[in-house]
Amino acid sequence: MSQCPKIINEADQTVQTPLGEAGLIFELFVETGFDEFELSGITRTLSLANAIHPDAPFSWRFTSNNPGMVSSANDLIVRAEPAIPDYGFSDVMIVIGGTQIDPTAWLARLRAMQRKGLSVVLLSDAATAYIKSSQRLEGRVTTHWRDIEMLSEIGYYPNLSSRLSENSSGVITAAGVGATTDLIIGLLAPYLTAPTVAELGHRLVLNTLRKNTAEQPKKISDSASLFDHRIRDVISIMENNISEPLPMTDITKQASVSTRQLERVFRDVFDESPARFYKVLRIKHARSLVEETLLPLVEVALASGFGSTSTMSAALRSEYGVTAHQMRQRKKVRLLEF
Repeated sequence: MSQCPKIINEADQTVQTPLGEAGLIFELFVETGFDEFELSGITRTLSLANAIHPDAPFSWRFTSNNPGMVSSANDLIVRAEPAIPDYGFSDVMIVIGGTQIDPTAWLARLRAMQRKGLSVVLLSDAATAYIKSSQRLEGRVTTHWRDIEMLSEIGYYPNLSSRLSENSSGVITAAGVGATTDLIIGLLAPYLTAPTVAELGHRLVLNTLRKNTAEQPKKISDSASLFDHRIRDVISIMENNISEPLPMTDITKQASVSTRQLERVFRDVFDESPARFYKVLRIKHARSLVEETLLPLVEVALASGFGSTSTMSAALRSEYGVTAHQMRQRKKVRLLEF
């Protein structure tokens, strides 16, 4: 088995790394509730790379702590082999994110692969669980931006970055989701010629191939290509003033637009008023803190711009059908997974 390369960066050479006789074998670790979008990003990229490469050297298999038929969050089913902690390693293990991540299912296997110099990739929710479960983190780590904000609320993580992926001692933590394809191309690139990498990106209809050092778009307003500058400016102001909501007159003044213009543009794009859009941003922020942290509900209310827990609960019930107390009761928050 060949050791997986580091993510490509500015200093990497363009020399193609030779593949072993068995090619490069990926182990895709799935748990019930896995993210099928991340999984398809991996398998589609690998299958297209095989279609381009003359030797079709990339293969993959599914493993799980509960082998057999494993269902995704949206009922996609894959057949997984058992993952034995210290046996049957592939060149790379990728732990797919999902709704029911349990790091105790793969941490022992991760450590064993580290000792053998093999690489492990943890996507989104899996990266978050790893960060939360680690007593001491050496080197930079990252995860999906939504969880980065949550982690900053519940603890001190000085090595946490907002890049698309980080590599620390063979453990690659990554944003996952839509950035999964970029990561897989980065893993394959040392084994491909530059024209082949470009062709792979072309077949995946990617305008650019993002390096791991690229920063994640963390807010709606970061999506510059989606909206005109007036909407981006207004949303940015809203997102930066969640805990202390501004009157709409202040927002329009800061964004240099009239109230009538703002109402018309938001109705055209979102089919709702800017005030309603602003409130939904705060409600979503409250839900994230209720479900993903152990902050007291009164602190969650204040951090989300609500004057009281009852006001926040009423807003959550109106939007999601359950109160803050019900949300917290239905989802256990585990800060340490050992």
